[in-house]
Amino acid sequence: MADHLNEDVLDHRDQRLIAALQCDGRLSAEKAGEVLGVSPRTVHRRWRALGADGVVRVIGLPTRPDSVGALLLRIKVLKGKLDAVTAALAARPDVPFIDLSTSGDEITAVSLTAPGSRDHLVFRQLPATQAVASVSAATVLHVFAEASDWRHDVLTADERAALTPQATPPAPTIDDAPAPTAGLDPVDRDILDALRDDARAPAAAVAARTGYPDSTVRRRVARLTENGRLLTQVVVDPRRLGLFIDANLMMRVPPDHLDKVGRVLAGHPAVHGAFATTGAANLHAAVWVRGLEDLYRLVTRDLSGLGVGAVETLLVGQAVKRPGVLTVPLLKTA
Repeated sequence: MADHLNEDVLDHRDQRLIAALQCDGRLSAEKAGEVLGVSPRTVHRRWRALGADGVVRVIGLPTRPDSVGALLLRIKVLKGKLDAVTAALAARPDVPFIDLSTSGDEITAVSLTAPGSRDHLVFRQLPATQAVASVSAATVLHVFAEASDWRHDVLTADERAALTPQATPPAPTIDDAPAPTAGLDPVDRDILDALRDDARAPAAAVAARTGYPDSTVRRRVARLTENGRLLTQVVVDPRRLGLFIDANLMMRVPPDHLDKVGRVLAGHPAVHGAFATTGAANLHAAVWVRGLEDLYRLVTRDLSGLGVGAVETLLVGQAVKRPGVLTVPLLKTA
């Protein structure tokens, strides 16, 4: 089994080309080749092959307004009901992340909701079904790192810096605290929406989809990129990168250590999500590592000395839903 998995791991060059796209979703083959020491023709050929095979996708991320918060859910499901509950959750647009535990009886998910609201999914819909044994919800208080921030650790710091565009923040509003959508007009929003499923779509394709001239699309995309409004994420199965273990860590951290530990974890190469939350476990981290020994070292060595009081480790058996990825069929609705 392990040998079969290793055969599916991409070679080092392809992994570096994928990591380059994480730095800039609309990176040119010429720039990538210059920084990584690969011919632009090879870069273009490998990106095209990886995309055609469905190994890699670059998607555009929607801008979330400040009025939308998140809950981290842990849902215990009765035997035989896992598939139905999972599919029902996956069909919801307000549930962007769903993982199944290796034990097969627990779902962890992220639900988007108004901060401080009495969420209908948590308080009414899930408890009302006879398929659910228990539900716990923790409100996200602070985001240290999200999946789109994760960078595969195969580039040098200098390479990553050279490949990452330097965003210029948009001009501040009168109160000096612009909302995420401030400064976006209908043309910007149409272009961002057209790039949602393929953030590397050429200007001509975006122009054809939106009806705006090529020149307008090119100019707007350049401005959105420069202002940090065009946010992209590389969608790739971590197992193809040699990262076979997916786990969620739920930690108890004293308040005076919480911010420090969260920031340290946000910079850890294995962490693709770190959040301060309500509840007894007040710091959550999602990690990808090569094997169980690497996970053991992360917990016993990397967390050592940071002031973490306790850690619960939950292994992910299947990543059901993440941005750009859905691995279960949706239930038909009337």
